Amino acid sequence: MKEILDAIMSGTATSEDYAALPIPEHYRGVVLLAEEAEKYAGAEDTCRSPSDSLHLFDVPTPEPGPGEVLVAVMASSINYNTVWSALFEPVPTFRFLSRYARTAPEAAPPPP
Repeated sequence: MKEILDAIMSGTATSEDYAALPIPEHYRGVVLLAEEAEKYAGAEDTCRSPSDSLHLFDVPTPEPGPGEVLVAVMASSINYNTVWSALFEPVPTFRFLSRYARTAPEAAPPPP
């Protein structure tokens, strides 16, 4: 990750410089946990907070599947989609992602 930060901070890195950088094996990312999907079931709106369900973890860099690419995200933020996902509203995203994984076997997680 240091090489990526150094390239960004240099102010002179070209697209070729970025393309030549090693891809990190892991990075820090904010995640939602499937086991918390029912966390707010029956809770009043005022008792729910996205900060309670967003978790900062060290996560592995995914291996691109067929027809997929890795995208270097240079900036991010929390938007309304993040908030709704963190509140598991209107439905938890895990349900439709699980259905998608069944229709695209290469998208399914490895068996336990």
